[in-house]
Amino acid sequence: MDTILDARAIQELLPHRYPFLLVDRIIELVPRERIVGIKQVTIGEPFFQGHFPGAPVMPGVLVIEALAQVGAILALREIEDRERKLVLFSGIDSARFRHPVFPGDTLILEVTALRVGSRIQRMRGEAKVNGRLVAEAEIMSVIADRESALSA
Repeated sequence: MDTILDARAIQELLPHRYPFLLVDRIIELVPRERIVGIKQVTIGEPFFQGHFPGAPVMPGVLVIEALAQVGAILALREIEDRERKLVLFSGIDSARFRHPVFPGDTLILEVTALRVGSRIQRMRGEAKVNGRLVAEAEIMSVIADRESALSA
């Protein structure tokens, strides 16, 4: 698996930082169509302290957030003034959690564009571990002006 975008390049696109940056690298990218990211799930993740002590499981909503972040990378790569924009999660449909994600797992996060516009995005995401589907959802987002979004 070749790395197309490493952690540094991802941080140039996304405003997220530890502990909420949930994608480590991008390994496939077809502009405006499809993207595949990797998240190495480690026992050091802060959410494992309380979810669940003695039986750590990655929260499903964070798996969906990881998919949304990968989708945001796909969208932001196409915007020239992306440093002035935020991709805001606006909806989720058909979310299903198939299997738990544990420390030590490698999440493969595949997102396919269903609609990529200058403002509205709709994408389908699938998260897999060892080829097994663990979560899926349709994710909607809005690209907003960063200044306007932060002052609203």
